[in-house]
Amino acid sequence: MPTYKEIKGTNVQSFSSDPDNPIDGQIWYNTGSSVLKVKKPSLASWATGGNMTYSQFAIAGAGTQTATIAFGGSGSNVPPATYDGTSWTDAPLLNSERQGLAGAGTQTAALAFGGEITPSTGTAVTETWNGTSWTEVNDLNRSRRNLAGAGTQTAALGFGGSFEYFTESWNGTSWTEVNNLNTARERLGGVGTQTAALAFGGVPPSPATGVTESWNGTSWTEVNDLNTARRFIAGAGTQTAALGFGGQPPTTGKTESWDGTSWTEVNDLNNARYWMGGTGVSTLALGFAGYTPGILTEEWTASPGVETITAS
Repeated sequence: MPTYKEIKGTNVQSFSSDPDNPIDGQIWYNTGSSVLKVKKPSLASWATGGNMTYSQFAIAGAGTQTATIAFGGSGSNVPPATYDGTSWTDAPLLNSERQGLAGAGTQTAALAFGGEITPSTGTAVTETWNGTSWTEVNDLNRSRRNLAGAGTQTAALGFGGSFEYFTESWNGTSWTEVNNLNTARERLGGVGTQTAALAFGGVPPSPATGVTESWNGTSWTEVNDLNTARRFIAGAGTQTAALGFGGQPPTTGKTESWDGTSWTEVNDLNNARYWMGGTGVSTLALGFAGYTPGILTEEWTASPGVETITAS
């Protein structure tokens, strides 16, 4: 294997901004910010967080690693819960209990939509959360279960579900049908915003697909597949910096990182699970519940690969 010296030489190079793809060990001078920088190996792993109060799967969530609300799921009369980075606290029930739903927003301003109220029957119910209570608002145009979501409480995107390719955009008041996914599917992962989203994994084809699609606010474009095809996969992050984790078959803890172009396999979950919830960003994510066991919480932390060199 070539050494850093053989690839880059012995002189420190100067750039007006950080290089796009520095290699581990590379040092350069950023003339724009007048600092010396180094690319260190990225260190990323899952650590155990506080257990949920109730065992759950087929759950949704909204928020960050240290401020999440989890809602819906498999258990009857199991309340939503908020996470503060250490422990979970029960919150008021949804007006319509359901599983296989999607979520968007933050811990204090969330959106819950779609799902399954009775076995094998999708729902169009949409509810907003204000940090205190849930309010039912206008339904999706199409009832769906096991769909994915992205965005905020007032600007969201719902896509896939019930083996369909339908996509709907939420403006804070109502849903509007927009351009469809290229590949119809359910049990997929989704991250991003209303105008810049990412859809990945799911089924069909059976038993799972690795197909990934990118949304630009108008249409979906197929991009590079997951390395491991999966259904019931969870996600966190944005259209250009995402994390996909868990899923099946078989039940797995595999985690992959998306850089806007391709997926790279990184460290696995400590406990293999599927149909779990995910929130946060690609460097600070939260994975919770799942089948099985459904009370576990794991926190993903990825250290920055580029650091400024100081004299201290």
